[in-house]
Amino acid sequence: MITVKINGVNRQFTGDPNMPILWFVRDELGLTGSKFGCGMGLCGACTVHVEGQAVRGCITPMSAAADRAVTTIEGLDGEGNHPVQRAWRAHNVPQCGYCQSGQIMQAASLLNQNPDPSEQEIIDGMAGNICRCGTYQRIYAAVKTAATEV
Repeated sequence: MITVKINGVNRQFTGDPNMPILWFVRDELGLTGSKFGCGMGLCGACTVHVEGQAVRGCITPMSAAADRAVTTIEGLDGEGNHPVQRAWRAHNVPQCGYCQSGQIMQAASLLNQNPDPSEQEIIDGMAGNICRCGTYQRIYAAVKTAATEV
């Protein structure tokens, strides 16, 4: 049995320890904000935090979350008012929106590690998250704005 804290709530997982975190949070807990994209950890749509670090939920096994804290987009801020979420709204970032929870989670982790990133550090820090709509300029601007609030 694996004990994991998801968005501040202790949960028990008795399934295959190799099952990806993404399937546990989506299928078993009904937290569908994290999306399935590529299934190979390349696109970032599934990004969640494990102990504050951005990880790809589609390839990170439940065993890696044992006795650790996992945060999904639903747990980033219960009211949707994390500085990154506010900046996303202010810059009207989403177009289709599919990748946005992963983008937001990546940006929040980036700013947690580096609260005052340079433009290049933002580009590098967000590079693993793909936006099929191409809203990268708005994403970078929103991260820059959020950095002034964290």
